[in-house]
Amino acid sequence: MKKSNRRNFLKKVTASVATLAALPVLSAKNQASFRFLRPPGSLSEEEFASTCINCGQCSEICPNRCIKYFGFENGLASIDTPYIIPREKSCILCMKCGDICPSGAIQPVKRTFEAITTQVKMGKAVVDKQLCLSWQGKTCGVCYRACPLPDVAIRVGRLEQPHVLAQCVGCGLCERSCIQLPQAIKIIPDYG
Repeated sequence: MKKSNRRNFLKKVTASVATLAALPVLSAKNQASFRFLRPPGSLSEEEFASTCINCGQCSEICPNRCIKYFGFENGLASIDTPYIIPREKSCILCMKCGDICPSGAIQPVKRTFEAITTQVKMGKAVVDKQLCLSWQGKTCGVCYRACPLPDVAIRVGRLEQPHVLAQCVGCGLCERSCIQLPQAIKIIPDYG
């Protein structure tokens, strides 16, 4: 091998190793701005990452096709684990992912009002009153009508101003349906 070819080869190998070494660092910086949800019934984030066997069955059974899988964007510990971006596609609370999960990373939750409101903790909706049309004097109410738990997770006041209640499970249907750009209601994940 010529010296120039060897030198170029070594430069490429060094650059590749440096890029791979930087991936977890880059993703750690980006992770705070990358807002995602885990499927309903998921264990705490640390337990989830160590229990999930990356089988893909939760996504395959999801009728709404809202479950995706991480690449490198969330760090090496999260590779191939399922997540949901509610603005793109939200959870419809069918609870099928927990029924099929073979590892227990997603716990089964019965599809009953009581089970969902007590066992599902994906996150909680937060309203930005500066962006919300109803809080700006224009009647909207789209988030309320999208909620599968109206008057339990969210209620509306005058001009259909949304008020998020304690039993919000964080499914993201309100965020997905919000007509504002950027959205006036967002789910803040519960990675507990």
